[in-house]
Amino acid sequence: MRKLLTGGAIIIAVILALVGLKTYLVQAQDNQQHSDKVLDFYNWGDYIDPDLLVKFTKETGYQVNYNTFDSNEAMFTKIKQGGTSYDLTVPSDYTVNKMIHANLLEPLDYNRLVGMNNYYPRLLNQTFDPHNRYSIPYFWGTLGILYNKKVVSASSVAHWNNLWDSKFKDQILLVDSARDILGMTLISQDKSMNDRSTADLAAAQGKLTSLMPNVKAIVADELKMYMAQGEANIGITYSGEAAQAMAKNPDLAYQVPSEGSNEWFDNFVIPRNARHKDAAYAFINFMNQPQNAAQNAKYIGYATPNQRAYELLPQSVQNNRQFYPSQVTLDKLEVYQNLGQKWTEKYNDAFLEFKMTKR
Repeated sequence: MRKLLTGGAIIIAVILALVGLKTYLVQAQDNQQHSDKVLDFYNWGDYIDPDLLVKFTKETGYQVNYNTFDSNEAMFTKIKQGGTSYDLTVPSDYTVNKMIHANLLEPLDYNRLVGMNNYYPRLLNQTFDPHNRYSIPYFWGTLGILYNKKVVSASSVAHWNNLWDSKFKDQILLVDSARDILGMTLISQDKSMNDRSTADLAAAQGKLTSLMPNVKAIVADELKMYMAQGEANIGITYSGEAAQAMAKNPDLAYQVPSEGSNEWFDNFVIPRNARHKDAAYAFINFMNQPQNAAQNAKYIGYATPNQRAYELLPQSVQNNRQFYPSQVTLDKLEVYQNLGQKWTEKYNDAFLEFKMTKR
């Protein structure tokens, strides 16, 4: 009897174990399915309306894991190292080209994209990614001069060379970016922002060093806050950052110098090692919807490449030539090219030497 009971107990135990295993497998499958309903999104800081992330989750069921970076170089390095997998990220123009050459990006499947006819044709098919094989524009804008119009007149900062005027001593904030600050200096010397001449770069570094007495500080994202608070009278920054500062301080204005500047593009791309590509496509399609793109443009303050979204913006925004420039201004803008490692290092070294002269 004892052996019989033991045998029965074993059978019961086996049955219970099988039932438990089945339950575990079902739960594990459910958990796996749930874990697949995520989007690992790597973006610049404060570069999307958080309400849109909530809306995306409600509409699609995808949970968004949102991480931020503060430079193209930091983002590129992390993607290249491959230790962390991201489904979607937002590199700038020349970095898109750099990532393409490093084989870090997934070619886009246009059969899975909707709303591409909403975009301005002028803003597509840029040299950094012909035919948008790997990227879709997220925002675009310019590099220019943000100034306090109670202290500084528009005519006194109409040209890059005006920044060297001694009357602006200790009044200028510079964005901490080698390409942008050396780029504006090159333009002030009638050179290209994509210049690859050792002599031209040396001349630009020398001229930039002579600007230092007018430089109050070299800062990053906090530039817009300092300008809004009146900590400086002039800031060299991006159009969207300027818009956010102007929204907080009506005494501020922004303009692109008449001789030209940079036209930049930030872009959605899908890294090659993305684990949730369905989520990435779902989010791009979500952001391609005009009402969502318009909401985002209102929140961020940058120019939307989505023409249907632009048409939903207030007339005061549509007609603002500070952020949606005239064709005359557009014709004088340059898009950054991928300089390659050698020249990128040269620009970075020149800028670092310049920064070290700050006392």
